[in-house]
Amino acid sequence: MPITVAGFFWLSRYSYTLSAGWLAFASIVFYGYWDYHYIPLLLSSICFNFWMGLKIAISDKPFRKLWLIFAIISNLVLLGYFKYADFFISTVNYISSANIETLSIILPIGISFYTFTQIAFLVDTYEGKVKEYRFIHYLLFVTYFPHLIAGPVLHHKEMMPQFADSRIYRFSQSNFAVGITIFCIGLAKKVLIADNLAPYANNLFNEANASPSLLIAWGGVLAYTFQLYFDFSAYSDMAIGLSRLFGVNLPLNFNSPYKSRNISEFWRRWHMTLSSFLRDYLYIPLGGNRVGLFKQYRNLMTVMLLGGLWHGAGWSFVIWGGLHGAYLIIHHGWVKFSQKIQFPVTAMLWQIVAIGLTFMSVCIAWVFFRSAELEDALEIIYGMFGVFGIELPDAIGSRLTILAPFIQELGITFYLGGGKIFIETWSWIALAALIAFFFPNTQEIMQNFKPALDFQNSKIKSPTRNLLGYLVWQPSRWWSVWIGVITVISLLSLNRPNDFLYFQF
Repeated sequence: MPITVAGFFWLSRYSYTLSAGWLAFASIVFYGYWDYHYIPLLLSSICFNFWMGLKIAISDKPFRKLWLIFAIISNLVLLGYFKYADFFISTVNYISSANIETLSIILPIGISFYTFTQIAFLVDTYEGKVKEYRFIHYLLFVTYFPHLIAGPVLHHKEMMPQFADSRIYRFSQSNFAVGITIFCIGLAKKVLIADNLAPYANNLFNEANASPSLLIAWGGVLAYTFQLYFDFSAYSDMAIGLSRLFGVNLPLNFNSPYKSRNISEFWRRWHMTLSSFLRDYLYIPLGGNRVGLFKQYRNLMTVMLLGGLWHGAGWSFVIWGGLHGAYLIIHHGWVKFSQKIQFPVTAMLWQIVAIGLTFMSVCIAWVFFRSAELEDALEIIYGMFGVFGIELPDAIGSRLTILAPFIQELGITFYLGGGKIFIETWSWIALAALIAFFFPNTQEIMQNFKPALDFQNSKIKSPTRNLLGYLVWQPSRWWSVWIGVITVISLLSLNRPNDFLYFQF
């Protein structure tokens, strides 16, 4: 990283093109560190899509659409082969009792993200939104290392003007201070919160834990719910922070999604760049909400099912997407019904209930997202609804003798051992919930310095935007000490390698 930053600004004194080429080269080396065998695949995809973009741009109107269709199909076939070929074969084997051997294909890291990024470029080219066709900038746009592995999904129109702006090629102390701060906040989220929640989520999802009782099931699910959020939002923060060192702003990807009051708002706050991509390039082309109620609901379900499949080749991801499609349909129906009966949806009490209901619905869907097998997911869902009863560790029960009659009335039983893990699980959940629900997010902390694209124009008003004003970052000694402290603690806590969860998608 220091070599990359130093080389970028040193070369910019002689040539902006050379500086951009250096950053693209460093990004390719970064990608090749995972597995250099897949560099030719990445570069071939880039050259093909750049060539297709030129063909679309210069061709006559009847042929432009044909080139676009051909290019999109080619991209989807490539993605489908690497990501879904084995899934298709396994499904055929299951349905027909055949014994077709799977291909055991290794999924190239980041292929979903750089494929969607380039499809967006092709569509924008077809619609006349692309104004610049310098290959070195396009190469950097796709390979740009802060976003290459797990997003955010970039738009050509957002990034290319920045790469052409001479200001990014001049070192800025302000950009460096803001970038390092955002990066360190993300690092702390990942190492100090997400990674510490992981073992308690794994206890439920990875280990044999048949018939989990209500508190054990909810403990594991909530641990994963907060682990996933802090893990992926940490990656996005670190990507935004690293990019800011070069003076380049990446788009905002998270805006406190668990504070959402309905599922539509959740998807405007969670993985925002993917949500925007699915809306702009799938939902709206299908007709959006302009084609009648039935077709609108069909479009919502189609988009969410495909969004589930995009995350992974498995029926659990399809169910996860289907659940969110059903949630969205129910929400849209509820909006129309509540308007007819003049339900007080703006009342404070209802707002609290709505946040809790949305959060619980999201948690239930995460069970299918995380579970390796459908049977495991259903077992956990049963546990969350109390089918397997309510149990507490006997170590806790021995301290609740005064409440024994009341506990027996509730049907709570006790099991041997597990007290330490139980207390640790719920302690970490309580801490993560406190931060997620009641503290400002990274963008709010950095709000005075426009940390990411589109943040200032966000239509979502966060309940913590005006809360805890003293947590708004300023370039001061006090802040430098605190950021330094959490960074040192984070680095000292790096005692085991933990991949980011979205690397698998």
